[in-house]
Amino acid sequence: MHANSLSNLHRRTFLAQCSMGLGAAAFSTRLVAQESSSPAFKISLAQWTLVKELRSGTIDNLDFAKVASDHGIHAIEYVNQFFMDKANDDSYLAEMKKRAADAGVESVLIMCDREGNLGDPDEAKRMQTVENHRKWIDAAKFLGCHSIRVNARSNGSWDEQVKLAADGLARLTEFGSREGLNVIVENHGGLSSNADWLAEVITRVNHPNCGTLPDTGNFKISDDESYDSYRGVEKLMKWAKGVSIKDTVWDDKGNQSPMDFERMMRIVVGAGYHGYCGIEFGGYQGLNRSRELLEQAREKIAA
Repeated sequence: MHANSLSNLHRRTFLAQCSMGLGAAAFSTRLVAQESSSPAFKISLAQWTLVKELRSGTIDNLDFAKVASDHGIHAIEYVNQFFMDKANDDSYLAEMKKRAADAGVESVLIMCDREGNLGDPDEAKRMQTVENHRKWIDAAKFLGCHSIRVNARSNGSWDEQVKLAADGLARLTEFGSREGLNVIVENHGGLSSNADWLAEVITRVNHPNCGTLPDTGNFKISDDESYDSYRGVEKLMKWAKGVSIKDTVWDDKGNQSPMDFERMMRIVVGAGYHGYCGIEFGGYQGLNRSRELLEQAREKIAA
């Protein structure tokens, strides 16, 4: 090959390498920009927010996804109470899935109630509760959810309830993990609203598919006892696979007050959580305002 040809070849190789380098740099810049523009957290709608309309029949369960989408919310959290007899109804679940897809809405989780106590002192009842929840894991998987939310109710002393609740949770989590689903516990009254107790239960289960769903407004333990909401959320975020948002909080003296959205969401994001935070306050009429409150907090965090 002539010297000029070699020179031209080297020049083309050099230019190609420069072009590749510039392209990689540009791609890297775009990637950084995309990452920096990712939201601090995402917003979903918990179905319980519409409890009044769903119970009255003003809104049907099948319309839930569209209601969320119509209000600028593109992820939803179901409550099993609104389709309690449909867990094994493949055609109904298929319609739910289709409605969510048509509305451009992601199905995040199913909140499960009225299926017994996972920490029941009676072993037969505890095992039956585990069995009762299995159909909801199957339904959640079909709908494309990542988790079911359960309750960790029990009876007895602090230590007895830790042991019993952990036993039921561990058994259900083992089944859920085989299906690729998480089992997450909400602070939902009784000792579960004591973040120290719930943290001890989750630690005892010690399974990556068993986590928490901290609810900012559910730290009322009993009529005369509460746990500070800000401290409780901070305590439970270590295992969080979702967060429920209300507009009120508790202190540790039984007093309830309006929530400081920015303060609470900084705790959530500060724990390294950037997933869905479900609106569970304000009702149907207040949906836009509820979303805006979270969006405003998110903007302040990003500033």
